[in-house]
Formats: sequence, structure tokens, C-alpha cells
Amino acid sequence: MELPRTEVLALPSGPTRVEWRRNRRARRVSLRIDPCGGGVVVTLPMRAGRGAGMALLMNHAEWVANRLAALPDALPFEDGSEVPIDHKPHRIRHVPQACGEAWIENGELHVSGAPEFLSRRVTDYLRAEALRRLSALVVAKAAQINVTPRRIAVKDTRSRWGSCAVDGSLAFSWRLVMTPEFVQDYVAAHEVAHLKHMNHGKRFWSVVNQLTPHAEAAIPWLRAEGFRLLRIG
Repeated sequence: MELPRTEVLALPSGPTRVEWRRNRRARRVSLRIDPCGGGVVVTLPMRAGRGAGMALLMNHAEWVANRLAALPDALPFEDGSEVPIDHKPHRIRHVPQACGEAWIENGELHVSGAPEFLSRRVTDYLRAEALRRLSALVVAKAAQINVTPRRIAVKDTRSRWGSCAVDGSLAFSWRLVMTPEFVQDYVAAHEVAHLKHMNHGKRFWSVVNQLTPHAEAAIPWLRAEGFRLLRIG
């Protein structure tokens, strides 16, 4: 039987959206909460069937219900809602007749154009800002330790704030633009340090601490607050 990609299941706590995934590297069935979609993701090894995933879901139904209930409300990008930029709230103001697409003015994020394009334009603005800010941080930090990233990109990742590929390409979650500046500084330093050491050993952390003074504050901030950013947009 072919595995469905997504379905809504009647768990003891009520209807729950479940996303099914297969992973060649997975050795056991696992599940995690998806903050973006407000559902649960079940990952199966290649030979495991849907029944194994259902068994794990039912055995952990209370845990799933509690974690989903603890998620903050989703915050769509719409006129009047607030979006954090550098962890400072900016109210979205729709100005349909104005020129330009999106810009900051008097502590507000102004967005022009038709209402149906507002959400996309806000996202595009935040992605561009994230790329601009993180690229500047990466270039400055890479120069400190004599390395050069092959490429810098921003993506809509759900499980990683940043990554460094073996070819030296760096990628970051665009949602980092919503975090405090010290968090952005730390994540940029973390990935630049991987250009020296593709591990998390002592020498790696020594380079991280050389590049940023913010690791001690940023790591717990991301653990405690990062999931909330996945509910925005």
C-alpha cells in the first residue's frame, strides 16, 4: 500500500494533520511536531510500514496533543498584524496605491499592491532582508579566519537555522531576520566556523567563540523561542 503524503487522522485528542515521510538513513520510526503546519511528522525507515507509524502515534497520542496545544497561534501576514524584525514588532500596513513593493517606514512595514499579493510581498521583503544581513555578517566573519563561502542563500527551512555544505555553500533560514541581532550574529558565526571544521569539536567551538561573543545567549534563545517564528507567515 502506497504511503499517503499527508492525511488527517482521528487521534484520541481529535483530528490531527499527519505528514508521512520515508528516509533512507532512518533506523527507526520517529515523530516530531511541525510548528509551521500545526501537525505531526512521522518518519519511517524504508522497510517500515504505515502500521508501525500508527502504533507510535497512538502510543504517544497524549504527548502529541500536549505539544500541539502548546503551539502559539499562527500569525498570518495580513494588514494590521505585527511581524518581528530584529525581534522588534513592526505592524504591517497595506498601502495599495503606493509605489514600491514593501519597505520600513516609522516602525511599520508598508506593503503596496493588491491585497492578494500582500503576504507574498511581506515574505519576499523578509527573505531579501535576511539575505542582505546574513551575507554581510558572513563576509565579515569569513575574512577574520581567511575562508570564503562558495555561496550564501536563504531558505524556508523548518529544522535548521543554518547549514554548511561540503562544497562550502552556506544556507540560512530567512526567519532569522525576525530574531534579535545577537542571534543572527551567532548563527552566521556558527556556519562560517564550519568552513574551517565540519564538526562540532573543541576546535570548531573555539572558532565560533573567536567570531562571536553571543553563543552563550543565542543558543538558549533559539531553543526557547525559535519555534514561535515558525508560526509566523
